[in-house]
Amino acid sequence: MRVGILTGGGDCPGLNAVIRAVVRRAHRSTLQPEILGYRYGWRGVLRDDWFPLGVENTRGILLRGGTILGTSRTNPLKEGSAAETLVRLGEAGVDALVAIGGEDTLGVAASLAEEGGHVVGVPKTIDNDLSVTEMTFGFDTAVEIATEAIDRIQTTAESHNRVIVVEVMGRHAGHIAAWSGLAGGADEILVPELEFDIEDVCAAIQRRHERGIKFSVIVVSEGATPKAGTLGLQSGEVDEFGHVRLGGIANVVAREIESRTGFETRVSILGHIQRGGTPTAFDRVLASRFGVAAWEAVEAEDWGKMVALRCGDIVRVPLADATGTLKAVDQRILDVAATFFG
Repeated sequence: MRVGILTGGGDCPGLNAVIRAVVRRAHRSTLQPEILGYRYGWRGVLRDDWFPLGVENTRGILLRGGTILGTSRTNPLKEGSAAETLVRLGEAGVDALVAIGGEDTLGVAASLAEEGGHVVGVPKTIDNDLSVTEMTFGFDTAVEIATEAIDRIQTTAESHNRVIVVEVMGRHAGHIAAWSGLAGGADEILVPELEFDIEDVCAAIQRRHERGIKFSVIVVSEGATPKAGTLGLQSGEVDEFGHVRLGGIANVVAREIESRTGFETRVSILGHIQRGGTPTAFDRVLASRFGVAAWEAVEAEDWGKMVALRCGDIVRVPLADATGTLKAVDQRILDVAATFFG
């Protein structure tokens, strides 16, 4: 039996832990499978670019960030069809595929499953926005990194009597902003789920100054949207899945704050630092559980499923459900955070 593994989309702390877990669990299987690692996601499938994976070449990768397989945002359905992609897998002698990724990677996997492909999915996104799993690995690490940055920014903002706007990742959902902002004591949190009014933000900062608090830290998701879209900033470029490349909303917010209030304002865009580095213990454990469960789904020939975390248990859910609806930030989290604003 030949089983392929690929990692697609943005890199994420914990990917190597999943790869390692699939390989280790497969090594103990009576099926005696051969495991292939596809390089650079779906691009590797299209180019028949793979290498064998075993216990030896996956040893010591548990604590490594990124992915030893490499990743890309290649969309095979843009270059062909799901059936054609399955033909490529068949030509390589691959009997089953474990696809590790977010909504785009898993969306392709779901299309392959609909065509009869033997596919199992593993959810991956630091944004934590897949609706059928309570948590995705990588999110905890991203929140820890963002929180540490906010902690450090708090002290420099206070020392210089500045407003500092911190931009974190979060295209459609503001989980990283909400959790790190709450944990870091942010004075305002702007997320994609709620359009913000820049006047309200400025008014809150002014109230702090009137009370003698001369600094503020504003945390904003990269996908946060102002009312009427007057302050949004997009590059206009799109990736192969049609997503607009975001970035720069913090610069716009900072410029408006400084011009409207007269308070010195700076920007800190955390960017890809949130994706890199060693995964937290929580993410290593969750990723390892997902990897073991993914292999068990392969062994059970339970195709077209994704492993997910629910009430502390790892379960299997249809791949089609995994990408149907994105998970928004729980309003209760935002309400708790708002207790400390202004």
